[in-house]
Amino acid sequence: MPLSMPSPSLAPTPVLAPPSSPSPSPTRRAVDSDRRRTSASAILRSVLAHGPVARSTIARLTGLSPASVTDHCNRLTALGLIQEAATLRRSNGVGRPHVPVDLDDSRFVVGGVHVAVPYTTVALLDLRGRVVAERRLNHGEEGQGSSDQQAPSPGPSRVLADAAAGLNALLADAPDRVPLGVGVATGGWVDRDSGTIVEHPLLGWRDVRAREAIHALTGLPVHVDGHARALVNGERLFGRTAGAGRSLLHLFVGNVVDAAFATHDEVHHGPRSQAGAIAHLPLAGGTEPCDCGRTGCLQAELSERTLCRRAREAGVIRTSDPMHILAAAADGDPVAVRLLLHRARMVGRAAGLLLDVLNPDTVVVTEMGAVHREDCLAALREEVGPDRAAAVVPTSFPDSVLAVAGGSVALDVLYRDPLSAPSSTPSSTPSTRSSGSSPGPI
Repeated sequence: MPLSMPSPSLAPTPVLAPPSSPSPSPTRRAVDSDRRRTSASAILRSVLAHGPVARSTIARLTGLSPASVTDHCNRLTALGLIQEAATLRRSNGVGRPHVPVDLDDSRFVVGGVHVAVPYTTVALLDLRGRVVAERRLNHGEEGQGSSDQQAPSPGPSRVLADAAAGLNALLADAPDRVPLGVGVATGGWVDRDSGTIVEHPLLGWRDVRAREAIHALTGLPVHVDGHARALVNGERLFGRTAGAGRSLLHLFVGNVVDAAFATHDEVHHGPRSQAGAIAHLPLAGGTEPCDCGRTGCLQAELSERTLCRRAREAGVIRTSDPMHILAAAADGDPVAVRLLLHRARMVGRAAGLLLDVLNPDTVVVTEMGAVHREDCLAALREEVGPDRAAAVVPTSFPDSVLAVAGGSVALDVLYRDPLSAPSSTPSSTPSTRSSGSSPGPI
């Protein structure tokens, strides 16, 4: 008996629902976030450099669309970072007047902490990198006596606690200012990512968690970096060299001698932020014994400790304060002048060595003699050589370099990611900080 075949199904073909829009992938969201952050950064930095400035000019300077500029300006205004300027401007004197925007530098500040060997500098800086208030906190009696030995440091816990207390006092004296965060800068090996001072040989510090310590005592977001890198960012944002060339080298010569190098707006940090450690580079003609067992290392030869010891041996000063050598030179002491000029020439030799290796467009030098005396700057440039002398300039912050170093750590974070600043809301009023709460990360 033949088998009968089943009839084909006559059920209607189901109608497919239109596909729903897929959720953005984490990668796409990250790319969009990076794009918004980069655009906001470019706009805020354009306002910093050119403000008061029309939105149409910002669009031309940044290459962003007018709509994007308007959107980001609205966001930055809501955050309290920029504001419309009071004066209208006309393009070529005709047409509808533009309403330019400018930084609102009357409200927000960042705290700056710079830990040097004999003292800590605490300061408040506005959004233009200008020092609003500053205080120096001595670590001990260093600088008062005649011994070459530094007074024992009270230790990192005490130094950082004093710094936090100093910052809180400055903020209490500025009730109309809202703190966005704190930048901490120092010499030695500083790991920016972990906020740790890995090693500062002159202070005897190892693995000091500076970010955690300052945050616990202020309630504010804290960022930590080496002072040479911090000053590169300060120069790049607020200094005379802002926008001058694609690469910048900073040579810092104090008790600590170190360097930082930036190309295309990025400071080189290296693995665990160890770049810039030049203390033990050999300096031709150096005669000073170093703790490492060699002779003529950069830091041993150029440090302020060495300068002050030589000045005491020559009878120029009786203290360990290098500013007393400057004062003696200003009073016409020929030995003080000779010591400063010799040091400036050796710093020029070090700058020439770094120029040979890195070939930057500009070298910024923070060194006492070159900053305060034209003859020292001339001697430094002469040692560098006539072909490259014009590329060497002193710091843009001769009277506030340490305060600017600390504050620039935090301001660099703000200008790279301004959309993470706290919004201009009642919860961000100055009274908030008196209870120890934080206005939010920058």
